[in-house]
Amino acid sequence: MELPVWFEVATFVGLTVLLLADLAIVARRPHEPSMKEAGLWVAFYVALALLFGVVLLAVTNGEFATEFYAGWLTEYSLSVDNLFVFVIIMARFKVPRKYQQEALMVGIIIALVLRGIFILLGAAVIERFVWVFYLFGIFLVYTAINLVRHRGEEDDYEENAFIRRMRKVLPMTEDFRGSKIRVIEGGARLWTPMIVVFLALGTTDLLFALDSIPAIFGLTREPFIVFTANVFALMGLRQLYFLLGGLLKRLVYLSLGLAVILAFIGVKLILEAVHENQLPFAGHREPLENVPAIPTWLSLTVILVVLVVATVASLLKTRGQLTDADSAVGDQVGPDPTGVGSEAGRSSLASGNGADDGAGDARGPGSTAVGTQGAADRAHRPAG
Repeated sequence: MELPVWFEVATFVGLTVLLLADLAIVARRPHEPSMKEAGLWVAFYVALALLFGVVLLAVTNGEFATEFYAGWLTEYSLSVDNLFVFVIIMARFKVPRKYQQEALMVGIIIALVLRGIFILLGAAVIERFVWVFYLFGIFLVYTAINLVRHRGEEDDYEENAFIRRMRKVLPMTEDFRGSKIRVIEGGARLWTPMIVVFLALGTTDLLFALDSIPAIFGLTREPFIVFTANVFALMGLRQLYFLLGGLLKRLVYLSLGLAVILAFIGVKLILEAVHENQLPFAGHREPLENVPAIPTWLSLTVILVVLVVATVASLLKTRGQLTDADSAVGDQVGPDPTGVGSEAGRSSLASGNGADDGAGDARGPGSTAVGTQGAADRAHRPAG
């Protein structure tokens, strides 16, 4: 069964309106959301994703709905892991907390545009070359092994070549001018560090998509399902950033859980490729019917069970640990966002010297040091 065109168009229009409205709300009143506000927004977006799956079930069939739920859960869990690096980016560029919402929102929109292009390219490749599933599967298994091998190492953020180039060529102010990205000073038009933050968040997220998108393609070949799963997972990421706060460092087994999920989907992709029995330069070959194909309902069950076990085990392991600023090893404070400030004003991410420029706390949510999770492992893989 194919998805109705009218449904796809209506979904894209609705999601676009929702994203623009969300951005307008954030831009109109910059502030640091309370736990209650962040919790309500997260609940809203989770409920919206669940409702969308029900609508998919009503409009199409149970297979598409199951594929969406499995893809959304996978992407959402990987996105939670990405928050560790987002915390570091905010600290490194010393973004005032009241402007972090807008920075995250714009970064997410940039990421969605880039992911959309990536998804279209991936769908086109898969349509013509089914054997690419071998590569996707091997890559996901390799990523899972890296998550386990490097578990326990400190998270870090390294600027990619694009961001380093932008910082060199753009005429830039020494500090933030509210949430503005362009100002006029002394008759000259200057960029503010906020433009670099936007680009850093968007491009860093694209690096994470190098494993999350192949993982979702392992659950469904429908580009519409892949993209909507990404949209619904990323839409609530901004509020989740503020809601979890210091609880992030308590998810000590999250990277292991993600490793299991990625390895499972990697094996699923390889089995599917073997079942299809198509190889480059070998012409058309008949499928191998005796090779089992893992059904989507089983994938969804495995993902749910692994996430629940990893979360519960993490909370039990860290039970009684404080999550406020006093329990952190130290605040994460990065260098001058323009790269031209004095060395005295800089410190490593692991240092305990906070900075307050009067515009607001520039540290990540909960003002906690980031724990040892898998985001850095995924960000520093060779493909990234």
